[in-house]
Amino acid sequence: MIKLLGRQTSGNVQKVLFCLEEIGVPYTREDYGRQFGNTQSAEYKALNPTSKVPTLVDGDVVIWESNTILRYLAATKAEGLTGATPAERTEVERWMDFVLAAINPGYLAAFKESKLKPEERSPGYPAAEKDLADQLALVDAHLAGKDFLALGKLTIADIALAPILKRCMDFPITRGPSDNIARWLKGIEARPAFQTATGAKPAASAA
Repeated sequence: MIKLLGRQTSGNVQKVLFCLEEIGVPYTREDYGRQFGNTQSAEYKALNPTSKVPTLVDGDVVIWESNTILRYLAATKAEGLTGATPAERTEVERWMDFVLAAINPGYLAAFKESKLKPEERSPGYPAAEKDLADQLALVDAHLAGKDFLALGKLTIADIALAPILKRCMDFPITRGPSDNIARWLKGIEARPAFQTATGAKPAASAA
């Protein structure tokens, strides 16, 4: 049985939970994270040298980095969650790279500082906030007339971005209209797998 190590409140863990629930494979999850004091242990570092979450264990296979885990699960358990050809896979995976390279810097800044008073924020925060708003505008424009990010169906692109963009939409930042993201998220949030991943409903497939 697959074992997922990581706290459910982590956006990166939620990605993997969302995928596992969509696939419907049996799995267990164990709480790991700084607040549990166990990611710095020698045992955990032997599995994941970054001391971060999530880590997925599938028999003898150990994987860290959430987007890599999603690629593995799609390749081994649910090929329908990615593209059928190399060209189609680029349409999916570009968004997975985009969230890391383009969204994450502003996302992390907003996560840490958006609720602080302006005078308490770092000097670089305004630029980071603007960059995040610009990246959200790019995603919003792409989603015009679309229910999914790629290939006209749910893929690991949607799974990778949804937990992160949901939080971005809740940050008290200055941004333009994001009606297309909001509509896309509404569809994602209606999925039982996403509800379970984010703690809105109890897990059914997890043992």
